[in-house]
Amino acid sequence: MSTLNQLKNYAKKLKKDIFVLYLSYKDSRTPLLAKGVAICVVAYAFSPIDLIPDFIPILGYLDDLILVPLGISLALKLIPDYIIDENQTMAEHIQKNGKPKNWFVGILFIIIWILFAVWIGKLLLSLFS
Repeated sequence: MSTLNQLKNYAKKLKKDIFVLYLSYKDSRTPLLAKGVAICVVAYAFSPIDLIPDFIPILGYLDDLILVPLGISLALKLIPDYIIDENQTMAEHIQKNGKPKNWFVGILFIIIWILFAVWIGKLLLSLFS
């Protein structure tokens, strides 16, 4: 199997795991810590805005390549296996119908970037005035 095919299969598995987490954090049997981690990972993965925008060279893709898979892995380890197994079939159905958007997290990231830009602007004004 070629490296490209392996990467494609890995990406498909990660995408399916996001939907499993989405269903698992809604499950009342999921432990509280696992729910917290799963909520953060799902909210970030479904957010239309990245913490580090993709147009920033190299750094822009680090969150997609490193942070999201690490978060998925951690959350799945915290959730009991029987919950994950039950949610995998439902995850396939959701995946076929399209992923939900989390606009709250997207707006939160926009606000963070605006505040960061204002802070940098004030810093530059103070340096050059």
